Amino acid sequence: MADILTLKKFEALSPFEIKDELISLAKATSRTTQSAFLNAGRGNPNWVATKPREAFFLLGLFALTESRRVMDHPAGLGGMPQASGVAARLDTWLAQHAGMPGAEHLAATVRFAGEKFAFDRDAFVHELVDSIIGDNYPVPDRMLVHNERIVHEYLMWAMCGEPRPSGKFDLYAVEGGTAAMCYIFKTLKANRLLHPGDTIALGTPIFTPYLEMTHLEDYDLKMVQIKAPQENRFQYTDEEIAKLEDKSIKAFFVVNPGNPTGMAMSKETIAKIATLVKTKRPDLMLLTDDVYGTFVDDFRSLLGELPHNTIGVYSYSKYFGCTGWRLGVIAVHEDNIFDTMISQLPAADLEALDKRYSPLTLEPRKLKFIDRIVADSRDVALNHTAGLSLPQQVMMSLFSLSEMMDASKAYQKACVEIVNRRAKALIEGLGLQLAPNPNFDAYYGLIDFEFWARKNIGDEAVEYLKTHVHPLDLAFRLAEAHGIVLLNGGGFSAPDWSLRVSLANLPDEAYDDIGRGVRTIARGYRDAFEASKAAAKQG
Repeated sequence: MADILTLKKFEALSPFEIKDELISLAKATSRTTQSAFLNAGRGNPNWVATKPREAFFLLGLFALTESRRVMDHPAGLGGMPQASGVAARLDTWLAQHAGMPGAEHLAATVRFAGEKFAFDRDAFVHELVDSIIGDNYPVPDRMLVHNERIVHEYLMWAMCGEPRPSGKFDLYAVEGGTAAMCYIFKTLKANRLLHPGDTIALGTPIFTPYLEMTHLEDYDLKMVQIKAPQENRFQYTDEEIAKLEDKSIKAFFVVNPGNPTGMAMSKETIAKIATLVKTKRPDLMLLTDDVYGTFVDDFRSLLGELPHNTIGVYSYSKYFGCTGWRLGVIAVHEDNIFDTMISQLPAADLEALDKRYSPLTLEPRKLKFIDRIVADSRDVALNHTAGLSLPQQVMMSLFSLSEMMDASKAYQKACVEIVNRRAKALIEGLGLQLAPNPNFDAYYGLIDFEFWARKNIGDEAVEYLKTHVHPLDLAFRLAEAHGIVLLNGGGFSAPDWSLRVSLANLPDEAYDDIGRGVRTIARGYRDAFEASKAAAKQG
């Protein structure tokens, strides 16, 4: 077992920084023992959505023909694609290249979008073609017109569930969920909705950056944990939800389904939060990060249940296997408490905000909260160059449309089947039998080692461990002895003796090995306990 003092120095680090040390140890072990290096520490899926990508790359080839149609200079210069007649030219070009990968899907996508949204075909195809070329700044800067309508419809399915909320959401396309978090925090502060010293609530366990950002001097927020314990199947208890009645708590931030727990809020939990907000806390700001919602059947987000109070964050990265694309979106309902609260700020604050946003509009007090996020993401002065790159927005449209066209949800079923198969292998490797939970997304699993060890090596051995062994020893020992990298749960405000396992990024057979590796470590701990007990008797 590693020395406690040695491991203590890692306590202040994020699990994602400790991961680098674990990877070094695990790789060294793998080289020495010729065993597999198993890194389940980061949730990058090992699958990709192929059909929309084929359509994307083929669309790029057509876009170049449109560019050359306008200007074809021998030095390699093309012109800017033109809208008039572009849809018919795409139809003809696709018919001529019908045998190329993606041709059928791209044709069906354009046809489907035109029919579903009643788009002007030339305007829509020109948005795709000109954007994939990337020869213009994003206009509108918040999100392309056709892309916003497409993504809005996708989010109704991916985040909101049934019944659909009335009205519509304003969307801002951003560089993944992490950019969304940064931009939102910044605008809440800039618009005096959160002040240094204010208190917010975090639904824990939670993705580590939410815990870390609150302590930055930029925000300096006090934090209350709303806990979802394993004993309650990772649902917030009534006592924890009741904490939100405290009016000093300005906002409640959640990741749903949870990271690291993999558990979505049940309909009963959402109903309890909704009742509290509607009856006691209509002023409570909500932020929900729902990137894993597509892995849960019949998923329902707070965005769908409480649209007026909620800022929604979604990333395409996990479902479509596109972490490298950096595709995310912020959603704010057109009728929301954020605009209302800004309008009710003290006169001095309103005057300061007038000054902040006056370069953008003659009536800064009418600037929507969502548009303030856009401006603040570019420090206001650079607002004219805000917006997600246009090729990225094309990919976002194609991913969204591909999902909408899949009436049988074959793609979703395949993704869900992959992660659940791996979860089953991990559970079997741990020697457990667990009843299915419809709220479990199976994208991550949280191994509560203490809970498991009490049943498998006994309470006495566990108490010995908690007295003589540092909780990080578990993660370090797995890396050093077995070449396995898992993240320590304590860094997510999960139990100290817990580990987060990504079920998305390794081959199926690896997860049984991970489960058995944890069991082997447990046997080693039990042997150490038995040896210490025998030594104590002899002494």
